[in-house]
Amino acid sequence: MNIRLAQEKDLAGLLDLAAQVEDWFGPMVEEPGFHRAVEEHIGRSEALVVEAPDGHLAGGLLFGAVPPAYHVHWLVVGEKARGTGVGRALMADAFRRYVRGPGTVEVITFGADHPGAVASGARVFYERLGFTPAEAAEPGPEGGSRQVYRRTVA
Repeated sequence: MNIRLAQEKDLAGLLDLAAQVEDWFGPMVEEPGFHRAVEEHIGRSEALVVEAPDGHLAGGLLFGAVPPAYHVHWLVVGEKARGTGVGRALMADAFRRYVRGPGTVEVITFGADHPGAVASGARVFYERLGFTPAEAAEPGPEGGSRQVYRRTVA
């Protein structure tokens, strides 16, 4: 699996991935704020991508590191690559590159009652990586519930 820092040329591929999950996350592709966030993460070398053998992006991750707090800002795996270890590999690479303990890594994911919670498997995914559910977060742009998940690193 080829995981690398995202580059400006990857913007279109990241937007293609975003389009695949807008039903769960709300609008991104047409949102200038999302474009800005992706470009800023790329500029800070805090964006990772997985290239599929056909050259398309299989997954992407936007990360934030301000020790001792770390944040998974956005993680998406393309429809064809789900269940193949792409998400786990992105997270492992992000931990290797950015996380230095002691500290905490946080991600905001779907609330338990959100349709995307089951459909995406996000909550189970993070729990398998050692994250635990914490406090509720502000609703997502589509109005669905969100929850903070947190993992302590030594």
